[in-house]
Amino acid sequence: MSNYPLPTRETSNIDSIKRVNSFQRKERTDRMEDYLEIIYELVQQKGYATSVDITECLNVSAPSVTKMMRRLDLKGYLEYEKYRGIRLTNQGKAVAENIKKRHKLLTEFFKIIGVSEDIAIQDAEGIEHHLHAETLEKLEKFLGSVNEYRN
Repeated sequence: MSNYPLPTRETSNIDSIKRVNSFQRKERTDRMEDYLEIIYELVQQKGYATSVDITECLNVSAPSVTKMMRRLDLKGYLEYEKYRGIRLTNQGKAVAENIKKRHKLLTEFFKIIGVSEDIAIQDAEGIEHHLHAETLEKLEKFLGSVNEYRN
């Protein structure tokens, strides 16, 4: 007989949490992705994005926006000059487009299972940063099958 306790649901959850958190912190934070996403959306909608727009959309202070713009500039996601403009680099656009795709997939999935559009959008915004690429791939395939069946 072993001296170790049998695994329980609680210990397996603890092990899962430890495993997920043992991975090195990803290069981009959720907040960085939010900034890239809003900049992308503003540019799509208005043709440009300003620090004031970002401040209003993300409900953050102007100094916070400036600090994040510098970080994103240093990481190569955008080109930022204070009092000038904000331009996403190709790398920044790719990240933003990927985020938009994740958001769209999640929103569509939630609506299919009966969640109202407002809540689906809100929940997608909270989850979109945390899904593994494999999960997104399977979700996209699933939604494709559902849409084929519906048509």
